Amino acid sequence: MPRTSPSAALGALLAGNRRFVTGSQEHPNQDAARRAELAPGQEPFAVILGCSDSRLAAEIIFDQGLGDLFVVRTAGHVLGSEVLGSVEYATSVLGCRLVVVLGHDSCGAVAAARAAVEDGLSAPGFVRDVVERVTPSILAARAAGLTDDSDIIDAHIRHTADLLMDRSRVLSEQVETGEVAIVGLAYQLAEGSARLVAAHGVDATG
Repeated sequence: MPRTSPSAALGALLAGNRRFVTGSQEHPNQDAARRAELAPGQEPFAVILGCSDSRLAAEIIFDQGLGDLFVVRTAGHVLGSEVLGSVEYATSVLGCRLVVVLGHDSCGAVAAARAAVEDGLSAPGFVRDVVERVTPSILAARAAGLTDDSDIIDAHIRHTADLLMDRSRVLSEQVETGEVAIVGLAYQLAEGSARLVAAHGVDATG
């Protein structure tokens, strides 16, 4: 679905997720013909900035196939310059019309950041860098009086979506012109459903 609108891209993802939840997947674009068609180039319709959690495979939970999604994954969907550059490449060069921040319940990175803030527990090695990048979300959630795990997860997803707008002039300008939208989705591991929790440049009702 190349060169679609941001709202249509979001609709396609949510429709695919509903198929996944109900067990009625279509498994599109996963055959040899699609593989051959894509060999010369790609035109994904959305970029997914998701957590690296093994239970969060974007093409599966959104019932998409080869060439549909440009996927960038880091623990806790934390942002670094490489991530920002990858997302900007997806929208500016490949033509993705939608940027999705995909978080989930029972996120280890968020749990580690909460432990660091609340109990002073530090993480070893470069895991500490991941925890430090999640910590601002935890502090903001605490300041807002949020204590429930799902509320804190939602706050971290919203914070990441806001950071994309704040740190990338390329993305913020694309959102302002209506070329691209940025949304945040919270995925429920047991149910398999994705819920909209943040939106820039598209109707928040999905």
